[in-house]
Amino acid sequence: MAIIVQKFGGTSVGSLERIENVAEQIIKTKRQGHQVVAVLSAMSGETNRLTELANQLDPNPSPREVDMLLASGEQVSIALLSIALIKRGFSAVSLLAHQIGLQTDNRFNKARILNVDNQRMLQELQQGHIVIVAGFQGVDHEGNITTLGRGGSDTSAVAIATALQAKECQIFTDVDGVYTTDPRIDENARKLPYVSFEEMLEMASSGAKVLQSRSVEFAGNHKMPLRVLSSFTEGEGTSITFEQQADKKHPVSAITSHKDEAMICVVGIQCGEQFRSKLLILLAKVDIEIDMLTQTAKDVDKINFTFTVHQHDYQQAMLITKSLTAKFSVDELFGDNRVVKVSAIGNGMRSHSGVAAKLFECLLANNIDVYLVSAAEIKISVLVKEENLTRSVQVLHKKFQLNTII
Repeated sequence: MAIIVQKFGGTSVGSLERIENVAEQIIKTKRQGHQVVAVLSAMSGETNRLTELANQLDPNPSPREVDMLLASGEQVSIALLSIALIKRGFSAVSLLAHQIGLQTDNRFNKARILNVDNQRMLQELQQGHIVIVAGFQGVDHEGNITTLGRGGSDTSAVAIATALQAKECQIFTDVDGVYTTDPRIDENARKLPYVSFEEMLEMASSGAKVLQSRSVEFAGNHKMPLRVLSSFTEGEGTSITFEQQADKKHPVSAITSHKDEAMICVVGIQCGEQFRSKLLILLAKVDIEIDMLTQTAKDVDKINFTFTVHQHDYQQAMLITKSLTAKFSVDELFGDNRVVKVSAIGNGMRSHSGVAAKLFECLLANNIDVYLVSAAEIKISVLVKEENLTRSVQVLHKKFQLNTII
């Protein structure tokens, strides 16, 4: 019998009725002859509710205690699902992350998985049980409860599937697969039957919210097959494959957008000074990640340095940058947290020229200004005004003919 790991997000277990539906989905897989491990998120809205409670007590609550609080959400959902399965005559057992030995580092609120002990889960499966595991959480070397950050249940599921050498890790969500763009932004978005791991990783890191980027990276590193499916409708979903299938007609596979961007620009840094390296070191020390980054010449002796961070890091990043500019000779510092990143992604870029030219031509024709550009082998990203997000996605989706059937 093959092991199938199925992950269900907060929307999928958002009510008792939906938990009953998840139970039926798991039973269907079980009756196909598979051993099933289900990984659950907290019921939709629960993590936000708990976070708000903590913030009402203290605007800057202890990260360790926040993790202790938030981990309770998954404990509720896994117990309820187990009850639903047992009621239907199926043996099920719910387990918290520390009970399966899911070890993480001690970076509270955004821990990384170090190891998963598969022994307890294998024992339960051998006894015929359906195993229901709490996603999003782990335990550090001191026994403290940790959480993996938003979307962390996806990573939990992939790590567990890898530890169990599962046949496939299935991610059930409120959409029926991966689309060429967000259907809420462009109604002409089309579901893709398959996406390469490379493309999916770029899409996830560029704003596509179907999968957490860390989970895709983990799956790619361990060659774990992924499939995105809907909890509410039947279908094959989208398979995340290891094959790089560059389509000749469509060098671009998807257009994504990321709202939570903020831009910081330092103008007129004296050449030869250590400003950039010192700034990046300071930002790294407080776990602020840089997304887009560029350097341009202002004149023969000075440069401009522009970068983007996540919007929730904007104020802290600005304070750090401002404190450093006071120690150096710079002309100006300014920032903008009303910008968004729009990206064109596709394996076909490897074998097609002119993608960048077509992208900029399209945006220029629609009077959309570009403030920052970054490019990789299979991705081109531009930073535009927040107000231009919808129009940028729609015109680029049409320009690259992603609304047509491949």
